[in-house]
Parts: sequence; C-alpha cells; structure tokens
Amino acid sequence: MDILKSTLLGLFFGTFGTTLGGIIGVKFKSSSNKFLSFILSFASGLMMSIICFDLIPEALGISEFSNVITGVVLGIMVMIICDIIVQSKLSLKKNKFGKNSLLKTGIACRNRASTS
Repeated sequence: MDILKSTLLGLFFGTFGTTLGGIIGVKFKSSSNKFLSFILSFASGLMMSIICFDLIPEALGISEFSNVITGVVLGIMVMIICDIIVQSKLSLKKNKFGKNSLLKTGIACRNRASTS
C-alpha cells in the first residue's frame, strides 16, 4: 500500500509541477533574458540540491564510496562529451543568432512549440 501511495503522490506532484511550469511559460512569453536566466539558474540549483542531499547519500547507503565517486565522475564526463558534440553540431551550421546560439535555440524552440 505504501508503494501505491508513493507512486500516486509522485505522479501528482510531478504532473502538478510540469503543469505549473507550462502555465508560467505561457503567461510570461515575452520575458526578458534576465528572467529566463533566473529561472534556469533556479532549476539548476534545485537539481544540484537534489543530487547532493538526496541521491548521493542514498547511493552511499546502497553501494561503496568508490562506486559512487566512479558514477559521479562518469556522469560528468558523459555530460562534457554531450556538450562538445552539441557545440560541434552547432558550429557546423551557419547560425543567424551569433555567439549566444544555445540560448537563442532554446527560445526559438519554445516559440515554435507555443505557436503550434
């Protein structure tokens, strides 16, 4: 019964958070870069706190310290490789947005999705 309760609560709050984020995104369509950077930094801080205060201690309870460190280092390396691949793909395309191409790409994708 506890697993069902946890699953339903997780589903509700996950859906609620996504819906709330979608409403905020639609409501503030013409937001400034300052607001967008605030929201992105808040989200990244939230993800980092979940990793540091929830996932890593749980992993340490399940496995050895060396396995946890190996997993964290491998995860960082995979993210660096993904970033290099994305940067190389973007540099191959002629981009009309200039230096800040990732931000402009995200904004352009968001605008296309909201007009569809």
